[in-house]
Amino acid sequence: MIHCYALDLKDDPTLIAAYDDWHRRVWPEVLEHLQRSGIRRCTIHRAGNRLFMITESDAPVATDGGGGPLPPRVQEWEDLMAGFQQPLPFARPGEKWVRMERIFDWQAPE
Repeated sequence: MIHCYALDLKDDPTLIAAYDDWHRRVWPEVLEHLQRSGIRRCTIHRAGNRLFMITESDAPVATDGGGGPLPPRVQEWEDLMAGFQQPLPFARPGEKWVRMERIFDWQAPE
């Protein structure tokens, strides 16, 4: 299953550059948590201060810990990243990554 999510960064070039830098060296505990959560692949793309995250998994998985407690080191990462992020204008209270709805899917015939 492929799921896409969106989130904004604070519109500050220095913070955006730092966020990019942190994602070039994600903590191993965070990557282990993704794998334990059932995520096989996770990519984040940025356009200006808007982020798009694409996850691949065998079954639906929650982002942001799914509301449950996170391992301490993963929670530390989430708290650190929160300093760079801001919710989308239409996000529900407490929601960071907003799941996107697929509205178009095309594949060339073989």
